[in-house]
Amino acid sequence: MSFPLLTATAALPAIGAIATAAVPAARRTAAKWLALLFSLATLVLAGVALARFEPGGARYQLTESHAWIKDFGVRYELGVDGIGVALMALTALLIPFVILAGWHDADPLETKSSRWRPTQGFFALILMVEAMVILSFEATDVFLFYILFEAMLIPMYFLIGGFGDRAHAGSDENAAAQRSYAAVKFLLYNLVGGLIMLAAVIGLYVVAGTFSLSEIAEARANGSLSMATSTERWLFLGFFFAFAVKAPLWPLHTWLPNAMGEATSPVAVLITAVVDKVGTFAMLRFCLQLFPEASEWATPVILVLALISIVYGALLAVGQRDIKRLIAYASISHFGFIILGIFAMTSQGQSGATLYMVNHGISTAALMLVAGFLITRRGSRLIADYGGVQKVAPVLAGTFLIGGLATLSLPGLSPFVSEFLVLVGTFSAYPAAGIVATTGIVLAALYVLVLYQRTMTGPVKAGVQGMADLKARELVVVLPLIALLIFLGVYPKPLTEIVNPAVQHTMSDVQKKDPQPEVEAAK
Repeated sequence: MSFPLLTATAALPAIGAIATAAVPAARRTAAKWLALLFSLATLVLAGVALARFEPGGARYQLTESHAWIKDFGVRYELGVDGIGVALMALTALLIPFVILAGWHDADPLETKSSRWRPTQGFFALILMVEAMVILSFEATDVFLFYILFEAMLIPMYFLIGGFGDRAHAGSDENAAAQRSYAAVKFLLYNLVGGLIMLAAVIGLYVVAGTFSLSEIAEARANGSLSMATSTERWLFLGFFFAFAVKAPLWPLHTWLPNAMGEATSPVAVLITAVVDKVGTFAMLRFCLQLFPEASEWATPVILVLALISIVYGALLAVGQRDIKRLIAYASISHFGFIILGIFAMTSQGQSGATLYMVNHGISTAALMLVAGFLITRRGSRLIADYGGVQKVAPVLAGTFLIGGLATLSLPGLSPFVSEFLVLVGTFSAYPAAGIVATTGIVLAALYVLVLYQRTMTGPVKAGVQGMADLKARELVVVLPLIALLIFLGVYPKPLTEIVNPAVQHTMSDVQKKDPQPEVEAAK
């Protein structure tokens, strides 16, 4: 039997979570290093999986299949396509930076809230989220995916509700209430989506007699699986609703600004750069592959919702006074671009959407983590409390600027490639939608540059005087992310070569071909 690489990649952070939680309470530093070592070992395994993946090979590679719950036809089936392996690698890449950035976020405080800051628990929960997210990108059994889709809510709930942003220090009761509200809202929204999806999962099993993606695809190909149009559409809606909550898509987005605002900055990165990608990934893997006719049927409405997300999220970002909530609303706008690219049903759009998932993860991580370092120094998330930071902390200001420029998709940085492909793919199929989507680019430039101007330029405010620049640990967090933004912005080919074959499979699932450009005949 070949080495179960995919299982090992997901199991390693789970084992690390258990080991980290078991470290004695007095040995907090040892727990941090242990969590970091397990995250780095996971990154190595994810790198091996990425290296072993053959873009021109079978659709699902490194596959594993074992009987699990025989009476219900549930199997432990894993496999990755180009999209899954890219997102798995992204997750494994970001977690070490999340751990390093949150090195002191769970250290005990000399307040009543200290009992909610067990250092070992904080890092163990991060590793547990990593394990579940990686396994969800690998799962090719619908029921297995559903369990992971729901289970990851539990550690995320405790990370949001139990380890809040220390910018609230000094008003512990109010901060605890806000954290609790954000955590419960996150949990309820996603649980409702998950319960609706559960009904659809059961319905799919009744119709198909299996939870296996490969078996369902084979049954569709040989004509042994026929699904009534109304049945397919209802099942699609059940799946899509859950994924739209997780993504998040307007109007199911309202939990995200609360969750990101109240969580620590590393946990905010975990939410939007890692966990939320499961929703958009699942739209490609499950909605389009399992329900091609229903996906095409729902496309006009989904495109409208995606456009609203783009414009609405960007407009609210412009008006924000809170740094972290501004980044949260910017992410809502970016997820609108991702969903727009997916349902434009063109190869350029879907390639761009997949690249956007990866590049948004890197750019948002860079911007949010630098913002977190800034907020920790000043003790405030309010934009009005800053000014003149670039005069006292130029490296911090410079890295913040690069993260912001990546967020607005500046040419030369990796998100530009993604956004460009999404817009090209959308224009070729839906010109009007492409025109509306471009307003998101203009608004992005506005909220990013205004944020930088108000926080980093101008006279040095009293609370900013004496602010320390980035330290060695913080530079280790930020500089590799910036280097990736530049490298993939200049040379995206390594990523596109992995992603494009998977996109072609998805296009084949929905039986779509790219629109041919209209060429006027020469007179």
